[in-house]
Amino acid sequence: MNYFEVNFDGLVGPNHNYAGLAEGNLASTANSKNTSYPKKAALQGLEKMRTLSKLGLKQALIPPQLRPDLQGLKRFGFTGNDKQLLEKASKQAPHLLAAVYSASSMWTANCATISPSLDSSDCKTHFTPANLVSNFHRSIEGENSFRFLNKAFNDKQFFAVHPHLPLSDEFSDEGAANHIRFSTSHSNTGLQLFLYGKGKGLKQSTRFKPRQDIAASKALIHSHNLGEKNTILAMQSLKAIDAGVFHNDVISTGNEELFILHECTFENQQKIKAELKKKFSNICGSGIHFEEISEKDLSLQDAISSYLFNTQVVTLPDKSMTMIAPMECKENPSAKRVIDKIIAGSSRLTNVLYMDLRESMQNGGGPACLRLRVVLSQGEIDAMHQGIVLTNELYQKLVSWVNKHYRERLSPKDLFDFKLVEEIRTALDELEGILNLKGLYNF
Repeated sequence: MNYFEVNFDGLVGPNHNYAGLAEGNLASTANSKNTSYPKKAALQGLEKMRTLSKLGLKQALIPPQLRPDLQGLKRFGFTGNDKQLLEKASKQAPHLLAAVYSASSMWTANCATISPSLDSSDCKTHFTPANLVSNFHRSIEGENSFRFLNKAFNDKQFFAVHPHLPLSDEFSDEGAANHIRFSTSHSNTGLQLFLYGKGKGLKQSTRFKPRQDIAASKALIHSHNLGEKNTILAMQSLKAIDAGVFHNDVISTGNEELFILHECTFENQQKIKAELKKKFSNICGSGIHFEEISEKDLSLQDAISSYLFNTQVVTLPDKSMTMIAPMECKENPSAKRVIDKIIAGSSRLTNVLYMDLRESMQNGGGPACLRLRVVLSQGEIDAMHQGIVLTNELYQKLVSWVNKHYRERLSPKDLFDFKLVEEIRTALDELEGILNLKGLYNF
């Protein structure tokens, strides 16, 4: 049976703004309070989706979450109708208003962790939305992600959608940004790598707090009906975390048998590589292809600023691989040399497409942050909600919708205007109809 990797990209919302809320995300904090361009951001994201679809890949999308979450302000003692809540928070607690206005749900690599039916002992595709408890502005995404996943994958014959893990630092879970699946092809059983940065009794980084706990990774392995033979737990490099590598997908990326990683990806890196080789050989009967990048060839600073490891490596219908990279990789001499060297090498990665995703990049997310990878059979694809599958017709509708509803620019003071709240709600109400997802939002 053939399986396909379906890329679910986050549709950038009309609330796209730069609040600098994520400690450890250097791009986000550097651009804090700058003017953002929501219409440009959404159109850049849609262009990436269309590009992958035109390459012959299966492409879908995840709609933006409702923001601002004004009702959430009531948990902090604010009272009144929505307009009054906005006015009070803007004067008394602008930091809370910025949090409930966050556009961070666009980075769907943090939406959930997925294990395909090929790997799970019950032969179902498992989804667990991330709880994202490391940052308040993201912790409000989990329940909404659960609601969406239940609507999109509601056939229990094929899918198991789990609630997010407990809202506790002990089980802090950041989703697929700390998870990579390796296989000889998407149609074969795979090996799943779970990354973590902290846990009871473990040494921690000193500059930035790690976000993924080993207890969360272990819980995901258990609930997804995986086993020791097809999973590996590995600790993120503390040096990399302190340099600003807040998620593993900022320092390594994998696709099928190809693994591109920086020499500062893991603690005990050689041991983890040896375990990957052994388990991959046992499961797949062949070797994993490592492209390990030295700090001499690409410093941690250049890795983070260029987002080379947050590129999106995809397998085309002819079985070759292409890299979707941000323009920042092309403009960074070290990053471009590394990419050119990999493409000239012996792996199946033979091409790179550079794309303008600056609005997302300036807020701290690259091509891989914008998408959730889901390996599905054709039967499973047919069983999921079809309204979110990108077609040329849907693409055109969404472009028109963005041009109709999105502002050209948003400054920090615009977030205090209740007219913007009304504009966002009108836009999302129409989006429910376009995607045939009535009831997704609770206005």
